[in-house]
Amino acid sequence: MRDGSNVHHSDGVARPTEEGTIMSVYTTILRQIINGLQSGSIYALVALGYSMVYGIITLLNFAHGDIIMIGAYIAWLSMAKLSMHPAFAILSAILGCTLLGMLIEKAAYKPLRGSPRISLLITAIGVSFLLENLSQMVFGAKAQVIPSFSNIPSIFLGTIELSGTAVITLIAAAVSMLLLTFLVQKTKMGKAMRAVSEDTDAAQLMGININRTISFTFAIGSALAGIGAVLYCSAYPQATPTMGSMLGLKAFVAAVLGGIGSIPGAMIGGFAIGLAESLVSAIGLSVWRDGVVFAILIIVLLVKPTGILGRPMREKV
Repeated sequence: MRDGSNVHHSDGVARPTEEGTIMSVYTTILRQIINGLQSGSIYALVALGYSMVYGIITLLNFAHGDIIMIGAYIAWLSMAKLSMHPAFAILSAILGCTLLGMLIEKAAYKPLRGSPRISLLITAIGVSFLLENLSQMVFGAKAQVIPSFSNIPSIFLGTIELSGTAVITLIAAAVSMLLLTFLVQKTKMGKAMRAVSEDTDAAQLMGININRTISFTFAIGSALAGIGAVLYCSAYPQATPTMGSMLGLKAFVAAVLGGIGSIPGAMIGGFAIGLAESLVSAIGLSVWRDGVVFAILIIVLLVKPTGILGRPMREKV
């Protein structure tokens, strides 16, 4: 006798039919894709910060992941300690990350603007370790559990249940990316950013305020990190001093894959890395999730160092 996706045999044991097995596989694959897109959305937002800063001053800001960590702690403090409404906690995290990014640019990077790139790179790594150690001193090494921002119900596509948090993450990331694209392509400040990216000296001769443009770029990149922190904490609700390290490195791989300095490339790279991680987990090799990401980095650097949408760097003479 047939009952839904099971067949009842003469021995009384219900065994899944071929149709039920196919549906189960389809559901699993769809869930893994959604999980991959959710992670990829966060990687893409963080990768955008890397790409924007690199496009302006050719700096790999390795402290970017730790700005996300600070955003997570701000969210935790706002809700767990100050009993703030989740909406104010979200705004506090984004604003805190924005101000921190601008402060880091003014205090650590601006004095070295004319220095060799290696000096900026070493400074960025130093800022990263400084933020991690300061956070450990202030908040301790123990993971702090972040209260839920909201109780988002699951969404059903027929018989398939999708996480409401995952869907909100995808929507929030898509809206953020659309707004950023509009900012860069259609606004006066966006044109200034593109001009500085192309040729700093020529942009300055045209009357563009270089310092203000760079500070604005850091502010936008750090605000995206704040949004990424909120979305990440919605999926993984805890804050630790080292949480930004691996997240930042994976976002860096996403930026390199898509073409560092390219906004659409950062989006593509983020989604690709998220899907790759999810598919590796789906086939039972979750212990290789991180390894696969860095294997992708090595392959990209060997095969196409400029990434999918990156442009070859021109040497100025």
